[in-house]
Amino acid sequence: MRDYYEILGVDRGAAAGDIKKAYRKLAMQYHPDRNPGDAEAESRFKEAAEAYEVLSDDQKRARYDRFGHAGVRGNGAGAGGFQDINDIFSAFSDIFSGGSIFDDVFGGAGGRPGTRQRGAGRSGGDLRITLPLTLEEISEGVEKKIKVKKYVGCETCDGSGAAGGSGSFNTCTTCGGAGEVRQVARSVFGQFVSVQPCPACHGEGQIIRDRCTDCVGEGRIKGEETLPVNVPAGVLEGHYLSLRGAGNAGLRGGRAGDLRVEIRELPHEHFRREGLDVHHDLHLSLPDAVLGTEIDVPTLEGTATIEVDPGAQTGRFLRMRGKGLPDVNTGRRGDEMVRIQVWTPTTLTPEERSAFESMRGSPSFEPHVESEPERRSFFSRVKDVFSG
Repeated sequence: MRDYYEILGVDRGAAAGDIKKAYRKLAMQYHPDRNPGDAEAESRFKEAAEAYEVLSDDQKRARYDRFGHAGVRGNGAGAGGFQDINDIFSAFSDIFSGGSIFDDVFGGAGGRPGTRQRGAGRSGGDLRITLPLTLEEISEGVEKKIKVKKYVGCETCDGSGAAGGSGSFNTCTTCGGAGEVRQVARSVFGQFVSVQPCPACHGEGQIIRDRCTDCVGEGRIKGEETLPVNVPAGVLEGHYLSLRGAGNAGLRGGRAGDLRVEIRELPHEHFRREGLDVHHDLHLSLPDAVLGTEIDVPTLEGTATIEVDPGAQTGRFLRMRGKGLPDVNTGRRGDEMVRIQVWTPTTLTPEERSAFESMRGSPSFEPHVESEPERRSFFSRVKDVFSG
């Protein structure tokens, strides 16, 4: 007989939750309805149930850890005493009742008997909106107020859907108030019990007799809500924030859906983003490029003055350390990369033209062609000008 821990694929020190998770996975894999006519799958299904029956019980597990199979051997078929698969379903109702494995196998949408449905409505329970942000807002983080059009709970009936409170409900005659119906099927492998939400009351166990006139029995109406959203610094395009319970209200008091707020980065007048760095094109006049200058450039925090050395060339970069965007996890900031663009005038006065004519042919104005390695090296064109 195989070791129970080996059957479930867990360590001997595994927590109860890990044991249950491992069993659910195996039960879904080898469930008879997923493997009709497969004797080996049925055997593995029963084997996993037997292992779980022992390891999920603290006392039985302690005896098994000390004495092995001999410590838990009973009089039935195997340690758990299961005679057929229906015994397994009955023994582990927390695993096989509505809202667990039967939902996964058969696609059920209801919860446990008597529970309310999560907001699904005709528009869907969960909502998704886009939140546009500027680079400045992304740089520092921001709290935004957003208006969301969605289903909200009906105040007239307090979300119940009934006009007269609890007195406006009748017990569902189809399921007798249980909220679920069971179907028994027999096969060569034994008896199978399928548990499904009641189709008449949709798993609620009761049916409205007198509907609220405002929400027509849904317990919710179309409305609008203003919500605060705290956006951390450094978010990226496509990041999203999940607000639990901020989506559509559920039917007749059911749980609300979630709201997913997706980040969209707005184009910027001065910058383009590359990772944590922001890039800015600095347009210099020809005299400033030749003679050098001090000039103000925009940053995400305002402006900063940088010094441009004489002989600045188009395509050279000036790096302002720490003036970029923060990493959303570490807070480390990128840099601002200022690329020089020398502007050549297209119209000149006669005096200006004469001055340039006098400089034509001067060795100082002869173009200097960089060597191949210089052209290939990005870092040869970068100068640190600001340490932040």
